[in-house]
Amino acid sequence: MGADLSLPRSHTHCFNPSTGTTPLRSKSKHNSFILYPFTKSLHIHIPQSANFSMDQALKSSGVEEMETHKRNSMSLIFDPHKIDHQLLQKMEYDALVWSSLHGLLVGDTNSLRSGRVPGVGMIHAPFSLLPMPFPESHWKQACQIAPIFNELVDRVSLDGKFLQDSLSRMKNVDAFTSRLLEIHSKMLDANKIEEIRLGLHRSDYMLDEQTKLLLQIELNTISSSFPGLSSLVSELHRSLLHQYKQHLALNPERIPQNSAVTKFAEALSKAWSEYNNPRAVVMVVVQTEERNMYDQHWLFINPNNTYQVTSIRKTLAEIDALGELLPDGTLVVDGEAVAVVYFRAGYAPSDYPSESEWRARLLMEQSSAIKCPSIAYHLAGTKKIQQELAKPNVLERYLENKDDIVKLRKCFAGLWSLEDSNIVNDAIEKPGLYVMKPQREGGGNNIYGDDVRETLLRIEKEGSNENAAYILMQRIFPTLSPAILMRQGISQKDHVISELGVYAAYLRNKTKVIINEECGYLLRTKVSSSNEGGVVAGFGVIDSIYLV
Repeated sequence: MGADLSLPRSHTHCFNPSTGTTPLRSKSKHNSFILYPFTKSLHIHIPQSANFSMDQALKSSGVEEMETHKRNSMSLIFDPHKIDHQLLQKMEYDALVWSSLHGLLVGDTNSLRSGRVPGVGMIHAPFSLLPMPFPESHWKQACQIAPIFNELVDRVSLDGKFLQDSLSRMKNVDAFTSRLLEIHSKMLDANKIEEIRLGLHRSDYMLDEQTKLLLQIELNTISSSFPGLSSLVSELHRSLLHQYKQHLALNPERIPQNSAVTKFAEALSKAWSEYNNPRAVVMVVVQTEERNMYDQHWLFINPNNTYQVTSIRKTLAEIDALGELLPDGTLVVDGEAVAVVYFRAGYAPSDYPSESEWRARLLMEQSSAIKCPSIAYHLAGTKKIQQELAKPNVLERYLENKDDIVKLRKCFAGLWSLEDSNIVNDAIEKPGLYVMKPQREGGGNNIYGDDVRETLLRIEKEGSNENAAYILMQRIFPTLSPAILMRQGISQKDHVISELGVYAAYLRNKTKVIINEECGYLLRTKVSSSNEGGVVAGFGVIDSIYLV
């Protein structure tokens, strides 16, 4: 899913790498790079709310964290824009060769068959040529809270009344969420219990420049993309730093190992094993045209070789046409018993063009197959539930450990319902400080800038219940950095912002937790003038972390 938050377009060219400071020039005989200190960016007013106070946020960060930031501020950041032109061309060429040889690929939009037939119309995935500096303390923070979010999603998923009540106002204004709630309600009425629960999640964050806080953008519980390609980009960057170590004063060991693809594959395989039918398959639910198929296929190289798991790929329409439910609850699709349903589609209204797709979703939910995610896990990842969980005393309903609660609250950005008239009025007055978010995944759905004011005023004028379809979120203003973005074999120098996503896997069979762990990361980088950050959608590129 795409990134949500960025600097406004008017801030695109504010970055001044020197800020009056003399750059430190490399002593390399090729004199091919320059290092600059961290720089300050604009200070932006952030509104206060019942669930987010800037004073509280600053206090919660603690003296130790602020001192750490001061030390980090003296660190030196590599500026790729200063690389010698000839050296840069050689690095770009080698990076493109590496991508082709190692499967860092997506389908090419210029080929009509690229999203349907493997091996036809392939092109390298968009990537950043070099890794992005990221504070090690915040990296560790994001990794440490991943298992806590896993546990939270699982417990919220079991509270059917909370999910239904929190999302009830959307039934009349959001047809897509209403259909999901309808399926969920049928499962509650049937007392359908998911004894084996599998979650492959990704929690996305941005580092706010003003407060130095790592703030959560969203928690993805369905179709957490790029575990395969993100692992490859980390390897690519490590390879380039080794290859060009005489020219780049960067240590390859500062790029964290990214085990997303192997850990997700292991979680799928262990879920298959828990189902306890060696003849059953893992079914990947896919879109009709899937340019990102290679990222998905990477997950099933290890299971097929190590765990002897067979996978099949079916669209929702195919599942409706070929699927059946046996009396014992077994899901059979095209003659194959299904142990695990892994959704890489089904998260957007466009995935349900007819009633056929909705029948398939209900069929899978009614079955004994392990759903990743179940309908309850899917709803637990909606924006409205994210906003509800940020309210005072709500986390305490699901988590007992007070330290865990503090850790989660520390990364909560400001989140508000549109029923809060004070916040709505503030957003109309200062729309640049907010983002309007609907209950959608996949990027390209959020409302920014003056469009926030216009949308809020229109909803007020019409007096409709449309406000139930959105939440308001504090807009995060991260630091800008120089980068070189590679797309379709062409490089682009620009100033960018990045969004960190930390993968996590959760597998539970009744009372036994089998897996609950952080599983690697995705760093998406985009030009600062772009509001959205979806990689396949054309907004961002895949990047990796360089710990500072």
